[in-house]
Amino acid sequence: MIQDVLRDIGGVGVYGVISVSLFFLFFTGMLVWAFRLKAPYLNSMRELPLDGRSRSMNKGESHHE
Repeated sequence: MIQDVLRDIGGVGVYGVISVSLFFLFFTGMLVWAFRLKAPYLNSMRELPLDGRSRSMNKGESHHE
């Protein structure tokens, strides 16, 4: 049944090409972005969860845990 519906839609193959192209462009863009990140930035992001909690505890803020 689904095959009959898809056959009746004209140019349905174009949607597959467009979706694969968009996925490929997005994936390639994210890969380029990831490889261009600098080591100091990555190190600062790696330490952020621990650094942010210790900083807020030193400021005297109360946490509800």
